[in-house]
Amino acid sequence: MECAIVGVFLVAENRLLREALIRVLTKRTDIRVVGAAPYSQASLEQIVGAQPQIVILDSMRPVFSEAKLVSTLQAVIPNLRVVMVDMDADQGTFLRAVRAGVVGYVLKDASATEVAATIRAVAAGEAVCPPALSMTLFHAVQGRLVHGVASRALSRREQELVALLRQRLTNKEIAARLNLSEQTVKNHVHHMLRKLRAPDRLGIVERYELEGLV
Repeated sequence: MECAIVGVFLVAENRLLREALIRVLTKRTDIRVVGAAPYSQASLEQIVGAQPQIVILDSMRPVFSEAKLVSTLQAVIPNLRVVMVDMDADQGTFLRAVRAGVVGYVLKDASATEVAATIRAVAAGEAVCPPALSMTLFHAVQGRLVHGVASRALSRREQELVALLRQRLTNKEIAARLNLSEQTVKNHVHHMLRKLRAPDRLGIVERYELEGLV
């Protein structure tokens, strides 16, 4: 029985990586590269025209661009799935990618066989991540459950601060926005860190983003 051919579009900033992936994937009889380009507005149009099943990215930049590549493409290409390759084993980057809609995450030291296997698995409806990062997902879910209780304990003022922390404002800038003293802002942040069990200011925001409150 013949295997279905998976159409793949490569969006890679690194030209050498792009060309290497093309060489590797075209050797697979069940994978067809339907296009390749660095990220740009034009590449978005090319992807839509090619109608791939899988889009491969080598950078987080397209994910967080104003165009919001993942959600934009998934809105116009039914069942499109996104895989990231040549990535670092960074927990924060991994979680941000998952929240953005990425379902395949391949590290820099992955072999050609692993990349191809990830594409096949994702095309079949599976999600793939390195074993080293799988525990991160469990911790994220556990943190979300904790946050679901803790967020309700935040005061209205503290909830207001979350949106400002998300903008990466300093305590001094937040104090000016809310007409508070800088020490009062520091106290609020300290209490929020304790209530949400967050490691730092960014952690406060990430707890909220996991629950979709910001």
